[in-house]
Parts: sequence; C-alpha cells; structure tokens
Amino acid sequence: MNTTNQPTLWSLILKTSVAHTLTYFLMGILAFNFLDYANSYITGPLACFMRPTDSPWVAAGPALQWIRGIIFALAFYPLRETFFGKKNGWLILFWTLVALGVLSTFGPAPASIEGIIYTIIPTDIRSYVEVVPQAFLFSGLLYYWVNHPEKKWLNWVLGILFALILLMSVMGVMAANGMLQVPA
Repeated sequence: MNTTNQPTLWSLILKTSVAHTLTYFLMGILAFNFLDYANSYITGPLACFMRPTDSPWVAAGPALQWIRGIIFALAFYPLRETFFGKKNGWLILFWTLVALGVLSTFGPAPASIEGIIYTIIPTDIRSYVEVVPQAFLFSGLLYYWVNHPEKKWLNWVLGILFALILLMSVMGVMAANGMLQVPA
C-alpha cells in the first residue's frame, strides 16, 4: 500500500488506460469464446443494436480502450486516496465500478437496473460473467500497479502486453477490411 506517494494525473492516466485495456481484452476474449458472442450478436434481441463480431469496429474496440482509460482515470484521480491509499482501496474501486458502471447506469444498458426495467432484452447471469470479473481484475491490477511503482519490470510487462493488444487490434481491423489475409 502506498499512502504517501499518490500517483500523478499522467501516471494514473497511463496505468489506468493500460490496465483497463489488458483486462478488457482478456475478459473479452474469454467471453467471445465461451459465451458465443458471434451467434448472440447476429440473432435475438442483441442483433438489433450490437455489431457482428466480424465488424472492423469490433476489431478496433481493444485498441480504443485507452479512451475509456482516460475517462476512468479522470474520475479516479480526485478519489485516489480512497482507491489507492487504503488497504482495501481496490475493493472500494471494484464496488464503485460495478455499482455505477454495471448495475446503475444512467441509460438502459443490458443487465443494469434501467435495462431490466425498460428494455425487452432478457437478463440472465451470463450478462455479468464478463463485466463483473473484468471490474474485479481491473481494480486489483490497477491498485497493485499504482501502489508498487518500484516494480519497473511490471511497467515493461504490462507495456509490452498493451502494445501487443494494439497490434492485434490493428491487424483485426485490417483483416476485417480485407487488407490482411487470415489463414482459414
């Protein structure tokens, strides 16, 4: 725990963007493979508003998560003592993300309270299988990284993984646009 050396805004933006992108990508890959997103997004109620998984925009998604990372970091920064300066700050961060970003969104997102009330999209436990563990991993990783700035190897490992995700995302966009031949 790092109570005296709080992160700078730029450090928090960088670490939040990287940690979010990594956990988003990991949980997205798992959900894509185990929750049959390819089929779910082209049939049933999700087909009305979700892009098919072979869309260039879907391939670009991981490479664009740094934007959400900036938004998250700007929200976390004024609360950094609560989230990163306390022993269980990562749990407070996790609950904040789940409460505001999953359960109580302002719009009727699927599986949110608003979505359950105002949409006809069926809600089941699978709605939470991707986003709640991602919030958990994201909170834990970011808390650890912020509170252990002395672990320079972590900067390198997470930075390299982030760069690989960006590269894979760009290659996915190229493949979706027919600019890259992917072996069948």
